[in-house]
Amino acid sequence: MSHSIPNGPPVAEQRPYEYSYHGITISDPYHWLKDASYPVIDDEDVLAYVRAENAWYEAQMGPHQPLVDNLLAEMRGRIKEADSSVPQKDGDYLYWSEFEEGAEYRKYYRRPVAGGEAQLYLDVTELAKGHDYLSLEDISVSKNGRYVAYSTDTTGAERFTVRIKDLETGELLPDVIEGTNTDLIWAANDTMLVYGVANDNWRVDNVRVHRIGSDAAEDVEIYHEGDIGFTVSAGLSANEQWLIMAVGDNETSEVYLIPASDPMATPVLVRARQTGVEYGVDVREDTLYIWTNDTHVNFRLATAPLADPANWTTLIEGSDDFYLTGFTLFRDFYVTEGRLAGLDQIQIRYYDNPAAMETITFPEPAYAAGLGDNPEWAMDTIRIGYESPITPDTVYDYHVATGTLETLKVLEIPSGFDPSLYTVERLSIPARDGAMIPVSIVYRKDRPMAQDGADGQSVRGGPLHLYAYGAYGYAVDPGFSTTRFTYVDRGMAYAIAHIRGGDDLGRNWYLQGKTEQRTNTFNDFVDVARGLIARGYTSEGQISAAGRSAGGELMGAVVNQAPELFGAVVAGVPFVDVLSTMLDDSLPLTPGEWPEWGNPITSKAAFTHILSYSPYDQVVAHDYPPMLVTAGLNDPRVTYWEPAKWVAKLRELKTDDNILLLKTNMGAGHAGKSGRFEGLREDAEEAAFILWQLGIEE
Repeated sequence: MSHSIPNGPPVAEQRPYEYSYHGITISDPYHWLKDASYPVIDDEDVLAYVRAENAWYEAQMGPHQPLVDNLLAEMRGRIKEADSSVPQKDGDYLYWSEFEEGAEYRKYYRRPVAGGEAQLYLDVTELAKGHDYLSLEDISVSKNGRYVAYSTDTTGAERFTVRIKDLETGELLPDVIEGTNTDLIWAANDTMLVYGVANDNWRVDNVRVHRIGSDAAEDVEIYHEGDIGFTVSAGLSANEQWLIMAVGDNETSEVYLIPASDPMATPVLVRARQTGVEYGVDVREDTLYIWTNDTHVNFRLATAPLADPANWTTLIEGSDDFYLTGFTLFRDFYVTEGRLAGLDQIQIRYYDNPAAMETITFPEPAYAAGLGDNPEWAMDTIRIGYESPITPDTVYDYHVATGTLETLKVLEIPSGFDPSLYTVERLSIPARDGAMIPVSIVYRKDRPMAQDGADGQSVRGGPLHLYAYGAYGYAVDPGFSTTRFTYVDRGMAYAIAHIRGGDDLGRNWYLQGKTEQRTNTFNDFVDVARGLIARGYTSEGQISAAGRSAGGELMGAVVNQAPELFGAVVAGVPFVDVLSTMLDDSLPLTPGEWPEWGNPITSKAAFTHILSYSPYDQVVAHDYPPMLVTAGLNDPRVTYWEPAKWVAKLRELKTDDNILLLKTNMGAGHAGKSGRFEGLREDAEEAAFILWQLGIEE
């Protein structure tokens, strides 16, 4: 990084570059910012530009560092530094994890159920020593309790290294498996480990078996997927008797079963893949339970004989009102989860009485709830997580026999938290095509709201932060966030727009925001912003907005469409060069993304549609709001050059003097920095930028 203070923002060189598809030619003068040797990034011109942007970021944010420090201290004050999870029984042990005071990473402990001393079986703080970044992908204790397998990444590139520790001796086994990106599954009476390796495109297209104590070079591949758009994962059935191999992309599934006692056995196909049909499977005794969208968009639950796995019979019909999002089997009952009117539902059901159902009810108007850690097959209580915008994360045990909830832990806020100071509302705001968009909003009760003044003029609404994601059928739950109150306690309202592209209101809600209907997502966000202005919650130019990844793409689209609405925008690792990325099937993940966005290589309609909204391609000469853009040099999901190219083009074309900053993490990936406080500093930097731009610095 430059040690001199830059006089102005970097100006990226333009180098002629064109490409043509379907008779359409696109000019892309910033294409050179994609290092030709990627994933190695060593082009000095590229690195010089990225470093210059970082220097400009440091120069502009430098004067606001005291605010960043204050916000970080405030955010840390809401976190109980010495904290532990609620212990949970799994076999002969109780398992939990702890953070020590000031620690960035967890320590994992267990204690024998029969009594005895606690054992520290994995110390992530120790693993992170000497590394600027560390991510723990999976941690898996063998069924006999003898070994723990774990996988770590020290670059952010999402390629993990597996090690195995003998918990009796404390020694690491010589076994080392490189390049994984999957769960680690113990099988064959704890003599084998099942996993998958990411290929050159970061796609896991295989399932492999490692024999404990052997060289990983001898591992056996038991499944390989030939379709370049499909990925493979493996897990255990709830009764731990079956390996379940799931193959699929964003819209099509295929599942195989293998006895967990014999991973080398020939996989049994449940039902052959059919484009557009998704399904998931679990096993109880000689019956398969299948969650699928084959007859209803909101999914049904079916059963099939293990001996005839493709013969599905409906157990729970699909519903227009209830969106079935999944199920979990236990020995004596099973649980279905879903959403009704956009709010989470948890239902207890019984094998011997299909008509009986108990719904666990929650009283708040907006909340998030779901099953927690329930590792055992025979359980009479189930662990549940619950939170709302003003209810900190709460861990319950639900006692099935009595239908009662027992509170085990409520997230402690050391600096204090009084939910009675806040109002939570669930609004519905119409989009331009008539769809009613749910909005969860929280604000302080003493926050002045806009109202008609004595002279008949409307009083301007105050500042408001608007967040959304809107892709992949991922619903943004109205849960609890300690960082959110950095905004709310300064008089801002905080709103989550449950826009199409997520599945907040059911599967159709997702389908109405993908491929050829993608622009509904962007329009919904803009229309929610305008609706909040019309209702007096805020005013034009007083809205800050934020989104990450596909949510960063959303940010790019809305500032092209309606820049006047926003006073500050944060686009985190934004997927903004959509067309170029979807045209490059050599890039990580691209083939698997075609069902989500369309394939512009084979389809002119997909090409022209993506071109019509791709934020990078649609940058125009108009005023843009103040913007902070982030990137990760090692990010395999949204490659660093997407935000770099976008910022370069914005600098070229925008007609305003508003600040535009690009910060690239030089040693991290898609998730940003690792560690709970290093990540929190990035939250503080984003908040400082927003408060600065909205004039709320304090």
